[in-house]
Amino acid sequence: MTARTPLIPLDDALTELLAQARPLAGVDTVSTFDADGRVLAQAAISPLQVPQQDNSAMDGYALRCADVAAAGVELRVSQRIAAGDSGQPLLPGTAARIFTGAPVPAGADAVVMQEDCEALDDGQRVRINHLPSPGQAIRRAGEDITLGAQVLAAGTRLTPAELGLAASIGLAQLQVALRPRVALFSTGDELVMPGEVAPAQMRPGAIYNSNRFFLRAMLQRLGCVVTDMGVVPDRLDATVAALRDAFQNLPATVRASLRAGGEPIRRHWREPGERLRRLVVLLDISGSMEPYARAMLRFVHAAVSGRQRVEAFAIGTRLTRMTKELHSRDPDTALAAASTRVHDWSGGTRLGDCLRTFNDQWGVRGMARGAIVVILSDGWDRGDPQVLADQMQRLQRITYQTVWVNPLKVTPGYAPLARGMAAALPFVDDFVEGHSLAAMQELARVIANAAPRRSHTTTGAR
Repeated sequence: MTARTPLIPLDDALTELLAQARPLAGVDTVSTFDADGRVLAQAAISPLQVPQQDNSAMDGYALRCADVAAAGVELRVSQRIAAGDSGQPLLPGTAARIFTGAPVPAGADAVVMQEDCEALDDGQRVRINHLPSPGQAIRRAGEDITLGAQVLAAGTRLTPAELGLAASIGLAQLQVALRPRVALFSTGDELVMPGEVAPAQMRPGAIYNSNRFFLRAMLQRLGCVVTDMGVVPDRLDATVAALRDAFQNLPATVRASLRAGGEPIRRHWREPGERLRRLVVLLDISGSMEPYARAMLRFVHAAVSGRQRVEAFAIGTRLTRMTKELHSRDPDTALAAASTRVHDWSGGTRLGDCLRTFNDQWGVRGMARGAIVVILSDGWDRGDPQVLADQMQRLQRITYQTVWVNPLKVTPGYAPLARGMAAALPFVDDFVEGHSLAAMQELARVIANAAPRRSHTTTGAR
């Protein structure tokens, strides 16, 4: 019998693994608004001093200490200076009404807070009830940050505090390290996704795939770009194939998108000289699609930003066009903009009503004519299934091809029993899985090989 290699302590194993780690080459330039959680790749150097000039630390009165020999002196109020204003030089024997953050006027050498003063003659004069000292309640120019100072060091993980600091010195964009890209898949024939099977209907030995949620959340908290590749059967050949798919065998479009972490990609769906057909993507962002919608949105962003003639919509309780938001070259900026644009994430689903809005406002008027229309949805719908069937039929009459991508189709024994899916399926040309990156491979293949749909009398899902 061949002797087994002895186990090594956990700390030694971690040391060996970390020794193989290398910093990612290259940097991203992102909006400071969208840099939370990113790691600064280049030190932030202040191009100005903060404050830029002496300013008041509180609401009160700016004055000359020489004009207040004792408490109780009364001075004429010569001007009023609010934050953002620029005051005039202070005249001897006068005071300036001043507010927190306002620049201290030339000639003033102290600020007395308003609680130690008494306004007279409707604010025309003021009684100073406290003997001031030079420099009192004045924040000096450069007191917080000096010109040319290093404000944030390279390697800093950015939190809201650091983002506020960067904004205070005028940095609208930051150079940050590339985010690690992780392909995540689960192995186990016993695994079932929450929501796919009710607890009372679980087969013997089956368990819900809790690790998938745990690991994905942990990786995202670490700043990783996670591509969820779904569940892999408990076989060596399946595991090897999944690893190969993650690194080598994806179709050109999906592989480029994965390498770029959602960055704009070169289009791989056309031959030289061939005119691209318009691609219209409708993404279901309802509650039942929560495990899949965010990952699918990255695929949609890659298509919009890397391919001409692409339109993208979110469908939930209403229809929202998000093409403009997804045109940004930075994936994090694009996804954040799309999330802000769409107000019904993880809500209900009105597929029929949303498709009717699409058909009436965009589709029938020209956007969908001769186009490839891709619907990313699990088919769960709270609306009238007849409305969905009618709108799908309207849509299919004018499209070149209608593709429905359903992440639940991979489930063993799956049947399109959901009312919405059953109503829509007769008017679908291609019905494909959408649970993993490998499934997106199939979607890319279907789009790349799009053929004219069947005639109206023989329409059906392939």
